This record gives sequence, C-alpha cells and structure tokens, in this order.
Amino acid sequence: MTPNKRIAALLIASSLPGLANADFISDSKGTLELRNFYFNRDFRQHSARDKAEEWAQGFLLRLESGYTDGTLGVGLDATGLMGLKLDSGDGTAGSGLLPADRSGGSQDEYSKLDLTAKFRASKSTLRVGSLAFRSPIVSSNDTRLLPASFRGALLNVQEFDQLTLQGGKIDRIKANSSSDYTEMSANRIGGNSDSFVFGGGDYKLTPELSAGLHYGNLQDIYRQYYSTLVYLRPLGEGQSLKTDLRFSKSQEDGNFRDIDNQAFGAMFTYTLGGHSFGAGYQRMSGDDPFPYIASSDPFLVNFIQINDFANIDERSWQARYDYNFAALGLPGLTFMSRYVSGDNVQVGASNAGKEWERNTDIAYVVQQGPLKNLGVKWRNATVRSNFGNDLNENRLILSYSLALW
Repeated sequence: MTPNKRIAALLIASSLPGLANADFISDSKGTLELRNFYFNRDFRQHSARDKAEEWAQGFLLRLESGYTDGTLGVGLDATGLMGLKLDSGDGTAGSGLLPADRSGGSQDEYSKLDLTAKFRASKSTLRVGSLAFRSPIVSSNDTRLLPASFRGALLNVQEFDQLTLQGGKIDRIKANSSSDYTEMSANRIGGNSDSFVFGGGDYKLTPELSAGLHYGNLQDIYRQYYSTLVYLRPLGEGQSLKTDLRFSKSQEDGNFRDIDNQAFGAMFTYTLGGHSFGAGYQRMSGDDPFPYIASSDPFLVNFIQINDFANIDERSWQARYDYNFAALGLPGLTFMSRYVSGDNVQVGASNAGKEWERNTDIAYVVQQGPLKNLGVKWRNATVRSNFGNDLNENRLILSYSLALW
C-alpha cells in the first residue's frame, strides 16, 4: 500500500470504521486537477457593456473509494473544489467563472464540497448525494472553471444483456459559479421547482445500432419524452458513418403555463482516418422553445459553445470538421471547427429571426514525460444575430491532472 493510500485508509477508518476493509481502500483513487481559465467575451453591438473578461484558477480534488465486500457494496466519494480570482477588471465581470459580489463585480474566491454515498449490487449502482452525470434527459455542465452538480439519487441498472436503464430524482442544482444548491427552473421559461424525476433506457439492437427512450418531469413546469437512434456503420479500414437521430416532445406539467415544443435533430458524421466530416439539422416546432433545466446542458445536436438554436420555430443547419493529429504521429493534438446557421425564429409577430455561430477548438494534451496530462485548449466563437447579441469569444484553458494514488 502506498503512503497516500495509507493516509486515505487512516482517514476513512477514523470516520467510517465499519467501511474500512480491503476493497474499500485498495480500489480507491484520488486525483487533483488544476484548471487555469481565461475568458473573454467581446460584445459587438451597441450595449451597456463592451466585454466580459476574467481570469481564474481552479482546484479540483476528487477522492473515490472502492466498495465494501458482500452482496451489497458500500462506498463514498468526496469532491472538494475551489476557485480563485486572478483578474477581473472594472465592469468586466459576469463571465460565469466566478460568483458575483454585491458591487457588480466578482468574488475573490469560492469553494464547494460535494459528498456522494454509493451502493453496488451485482451490476447495478445507486448514488445518493452530489451527482454529476450525462443523459439524454438531463446533464450537468462542465464548461467553466468548476463543474456544476445536482443533488439527489441516481440509479444505473445493467443487469440485462444489451440494455442499460437509468433513473432517479434530483431536487437542487449547484451551478458552475455557485457554492450553494438552489431550486431548479426551466431555461427561457422560468418557474421554480424542487423535483425533477427521470427514467429511461438504451437498448443495443445490434453491435452497430442502439435505440433509447427517456422521460423527465420538472414538477409543476414541464414533462418531456425523448427518443434516440444511433447507427454506427463501419465502411472499411479507418472509415465509418455515424447517424445520430433525436426527437423529443415537451408539454406543461401543472398550472405554471402552457408548454408546447417538439424538437427533431439529426447528425451524420463520416470518419476517414484522422478526419471527421459532420452535417447536422435541427428543427423546433410548437409554441415554445425547447425546455431544459437552467444551468444544465440540453441534449441537442446544435447545442454548441454559446447557443443552443432552440428558439420558437427555429430551424438550423450544422457543418463540422474534426482532425486528430495522431494520424500524423502527433497523439494528443486535436482540431475542430463547426458552423451553425439558424433561421425562421419567431420574433414578435413574425418568423424573421436569424442567427449563426462559428466555433474553433485547438487542444493538446502531453502524452508522456514529466508534464504528462498537461493540457492546453483554445476555444474561439463568433456569434451574429438579428434578435440577440453579436459577440466574439475566446477561452484559454490550461489544465493538469495528477493521480495522488
């Protein structure tokens, strides 16, 4: 047992002596991630502010135990997070990296502590407490200095061949730049709710074809049904074609307000060696935009760096190109560029709304040597709209992940 594991064992044994057995300790792991984040958003239209610009340092300590022996295994995970302001000039706060202060600026620092109890029986797990996960019906966000999380219970069942089931309930959300859990609301729709119940499953029909059906209910605000179909077709050595189809129907729950939205999305990706060429289409129908929990990620093919292209009646197209430089003998270096154009947005009494967004990502992660796992990523975005903001954005992210044991 390494010195770090001995320290972990002593900590666990002192606080939870009944859990400190061999598997609980020997299968544990600890990681420390350092995340340095520079954010610059330049507003191009005439407005009250010119830009949002901040620079911050994040620390993410993750401790994960194994499970105790027996039919029902028990474990405990803990995540400690801290964000420190390095620079936030006069009037340039509001980047989402740091929580706001009472003067309109940003706080100098903030921290979070997330605890999760976990239980395992056979091939199924139950997690209770702080949750960070992704699914077609609800996903936590990790696009700023520190990740967002939910509070609740999440059950994953994998007892049946080719079938994965997931369900649970969450009652609070802790946004990226917040230290506290708050009530949930629906993006662009509003309201407040303290219960989101969800469930669904994905079934692998063949090794290449899978289908999913999911349901979510943000109590007293909306109900949503989501279906997916993914087909990955090999076309020979180093070649494949992926088809990703998604459809959802959303309607009101309770008496908050009427909600009517249908969302269709399709993404086709052809891969050839290190190259990937993608084309996507997304269509909103009904009287409302696509509803999802505010500060979470919607499962939409055209949800990209800034926009989700999910306004009332909006239709949007995407063209995307990726390249993995491992094909040229440079593993760890990747490039992505995409363009999404949306129109037919309901603005007032007409459908004259138009918008477009262009993204470029360049990332490199050191693969070996003393700087292994050091990552550098530059994210650039340009947005233009005749009903919203015109802006240019740059994010520079330096990250380093260290295994403690």
